[in-house]
Amino acid sequence: MLFIGLTGSIATGKSFAAKEFEKLGCYVIDADKLAHKALMKNSNIYHRIVSIFGNKIAGENGNIDRNRLGKIVLDDKEKLKLLEDMVHPEIGRLRNRKIDDIIRKDKNAIIIYDVPLLFEKKMQNMFDYTIVVYAPFDIQIKRLMARNSLSYNEAKKRISIQMPISKKIESADFVIDNSGSAEKTKDQIKEIFNRLKKK
Repeated sequence: MLFIGLTGSIATGKSFAAKEFEKLGCYVIDADKLAHKALMKNSNIYHRIVSIFGNKIAGENGNIDRNRLGKIVLDDKEKLKLLEDMVHPEIGRLRNRKIDDIIRKDKNAIIIYDVPLLFEKKMQNMFDYTIVVYAPFDIQIKRLMARNSLSYNEAKKRISIQMPISKKIESADFVIDNSGSAEKTKDQIKEIFNRLKKK
């Protein structure tokens, strides 16, 4: 088994890369999807979160509304840390369960863990290799404005609060340059996949 960390910055094309790796036969685990699962009303930590942050964070379906919760924690570092200390271990538990399920089926699996804050959370030692998906700032801005209907300044602010992509590139084992055509990006992904298969 190989355990690969896949990351990037907002609107660099990480999700596109993950889908392409999956098409090539890799198993992809999405950290964002696990975070969603951790906030559902049947999760292990649901009642603890609601008891701390209040019933107002629950949506109509009973699941925790990430936007409502985000408004509470984004401007309060202590509350954010409190939330992360509950959510991250639960994400880790869900991730490990998925890894165990995959290995039972396929001992030679290449597992891609799609995780936005890989370097920010100093997770790189978990992985056999790390991959960063890169796009230059002007392309990030255009994609983010179009995707999220943001103004230039709003998009710039969202990008600026993340670790600079240049720092992530310095720490990565592989870099995918997603500033060109989809075909060029796919070619790079195939090349990395073939190199991983030989390891």
